[in-house]
Amino acid sequence: MKSLRNWDNKTWLSSAKYISSFKNFLKSKTKITNNSKILDIGCGRANIISYLCKQYKFSDKPIGIDIVKNKNIRKNITYKKIDSIKYLKKKDILFNLILIKQTIHFFSKKQINCLLNLAKNKLDKNGQIFIFSLKTKKNEIPCFQIMESKLSKSLQRDEDLIKLIKNNFKNFRTHNFNFKVNLPKSKYIRMIKNRYISCLLNISDKEIKKGINEIKSNYKNQIKFTDTLNCINYKK
Repeated sequence: MKSLRNWDNKTWLSSAKYISSFKNFLKSKTKITNNSKILDIGCGRANIISYLCKQYKFSDKPIGIDIVKNKNIRKNITYKKIDSIKYLKKKDILFNLILIKQTIHFFSKKQINCLLNLAKNKLDKNGQIFIFSLKTKKNEIPCFQIMESKLSKSLQRDEDLIKLIKNNFKNFRTHNFNFKVNLPKSKYIRMIKNRYISCLLNISDKEIKKGINEIKSNYKNQIKFTDTLNCINYKK
């Protein structure tokens, strides 16, 4: 699969409002202090942990890992270009908070179980893991026909992985993180051209062009919807 480089670049996911809302969500579910040790798996440009670092002035920089090194990675975090399983196997650090956000669909079932077991072993006392994935039922992401078909298949696979995660954790809580998106249609079209979501990666340029014409016809100039993430929260 091609590398996903644009999921948090110039989208609502990189907006100050989104990141602030996400911080408030975490704050309502877990205690974060300046002594918290945080790991973000599949961090992208590390927008979220960078914002947390600015807010809490951590004594230890939060760590972000990803297999793709994007441009403009935030400077106030520690970034590692490495596979998450390899990283967790070789590190002795214990974390208070491990984030796995919109990343599980890149793992096989075997890899997911391995990742979760390693992550649980890397939690400090009362440490927590938060796993976020797109809402699998009645998702509101604006789509064109081919995109919708591919997203549907991806979300079905996510459902299977979510069941696997819940079986692995045994004790967990579930939450929803909701963010109301309101953006110009022209900006959303640029996001599609940049293949901002994984279901667009293997769609041809010709299909993208056709899909953009569908978006132009089917949506108003201002696109509004709720971006909902399912959250599985495990506490040691």
